[in-house]
Amino acid sequence: MKEIPITDELFLGAVSLERTWNGIKPWRIPYQDYDLYPPNGIDSKAEICAGVRLCFHTDSTVIVLKFSPIKGEARLDCMVDGKLFATAVLNESDREVTYTNLYHGRKEIIIYLPQNIGMTVCSLWIEQNAEMRIFPDTQPKWVTYGSSITQCVGAHSPSRTWPAITARESGLNLTCLGFSGNCHLEPMVGKLIRDLPADFISLCVGINVYGAASLSPRTFKPALIGMLETIRDKHKQTPLLVISPLYATHRETIDNVLGFTLPEMREDVRQTVEMVRARGDHHIYYMDGLELFGSDDASHLPDHLHPDGDGYEIIGSRFMEKIIMPFRKKDII
Repeated sequence: MKEIPITDELFLGAVSLERTWNGIKPWRIPYQDYDLYPPNGIDSKAEICAGVRLCFHTDSTVIVLKFSPIKGEARLDCMVDGKLFATAVLNESDREVTYTNLYHGRKEIIIYLPQNIGMTVCSLWIEQNAEMRIFPDTQPKWVTYGSSITQCVGAHSPSRTWPAITARESGLNLTCLGFSGNCHLEPMVGKLIRDLPADFISLCVGINVYGAASLSPRTFKPALIGMLETIRDKHKQTPLLVISPLYATHRETIDNVLGFTLPEMREDVRQTVEMVRARGDHHIYYMDGLELFGSDDASHLPDHLHPDGDGYEIIGSRFMEKIIMPFRKKDII
């Protein structure tokens, strides 16, 4: 086996890459600006590798990936020419994963890093006589922002989150800004999205605001307007999709401590998008979250809030059907 240098070009889906003494750590914020994303880098969610992946071509039949100690159990997926080849189940004692019996000849390899923890990649190894090449990704760039339902901790594995499924099937280069419990329309996240290259942007907003009561019926709309206007500073014509909360059993009828229910929040999101469109932004779109995941899907909500693994795959399929395919027919993406 021979070691392949770990370079920035290997990584897709990260906002920034921190070079440590023993490898590269992906971040979903500019890691140099950590202090500007309190508390502790979006409540420690910005270092989680949701949507981050290594992409290269090789003719090796064996691949070894080595990494620093991890915190908790996790999974790594190896895709070969667009199909899931193997899922490695990791625990805190693991320091490497080996994929064997890959077929001979050149092939595209995508290794999805865990969607539930952070990880520092230390080294990559292939067979002694094999070659490895990195090809620039020319796919349209998609930035998606949301809560745990966008981060998808409960997905079967990192390549089977709904954003990963959608991006792969539609040929989009995904940057996933799903921050579990921390989708609160922070100004710095709006600035981050504004500054990222993007050909398509989607925001799924509201569920964390309801759960943490972080914004009231008085302040929710202004915060959403502020984020949209910030993004439009640099993405004036980029297709921008705003999705209201998906179905969540008890939150449909029970007021939170500030007097919000999800139906009221959905109406606020809809009205906000319609208002922005009426002011001349013809590249912004609204989607009712119930179209992606509604009351008929409640059996896939084991905790009455988060979809199970099959539920996330349902969302990915519907996003393709209801958004990507119609947008493509209209030449929006």
